[in-house]
Amino acid sequence: MNLIERIKGIILKPKDEWVKIKGESTPVMTLFMKVVIPLAAIPAIAQFIGYALIGIRVPFIGAYRIPMGTSIFRAILFYALSVVSVYVAGFVVNALATTFASKQSLENAMKLVAYAMIPSWVAGIFFIIPSLGVLASIASLYGLYILYLGFNTPMMDTPKDKVVAYLVVSILVIAGLMIVVSVVVGAVFALGSFSGY
Repeated sequence: MNLIERIKGIILKPKDEWVKIKGESTPVMTLFMKVVIPLAAIPAIAQFIGYALIGIRVPFIGAYRIPMGTSIFRAILFYALSVVSVYVAGFVVNALATTFASKQSLENAMKLVAYAMIPSWVAGIFFIIPSLGVLASIASLYGLYILYLGFNTPMMDTPKDKVVAYLVVSILVIAGLMIVVSVVVGAVFALGSFSGY
């Protein structure tokens, strides 16, 4: 699997790409080593650059830069939690399979979650300029559409009448995990800013 080609395929032609993905055997460890670990680093590194080196524009004050130590710790924490949340989400999606008359496959559940995150991870580059970080959030919405197409392929052998329900519950799980990551990282960010680390 060529990562650049996979990124282009999942973003530009997701329907066709899901058919290819379904036909591939990709062990969970390989998926994490070749896709999740490298791509989840993009927003973490971009946030470090944006907050520590570029700074946040504050009206009447100018650029406010987060202390280097706090920014490094925040980036590492964000990265680690992002990788773990993909695993947890994939595990939950797999566990939910039988509830929606689907076939359990940890490999396919992980592929669903990991590949649906690609638009968000790639758009994470916008965090280099903190005010453009909202574009990464918009890209996440496209990731939800990609997730829908993955369920509809069907990656988990989900009956057509159960796809939407399975998708909605999966989105709630993934959104919940992303909120937890944001809250934890935001709390560390706030504490570090106040303490000056």
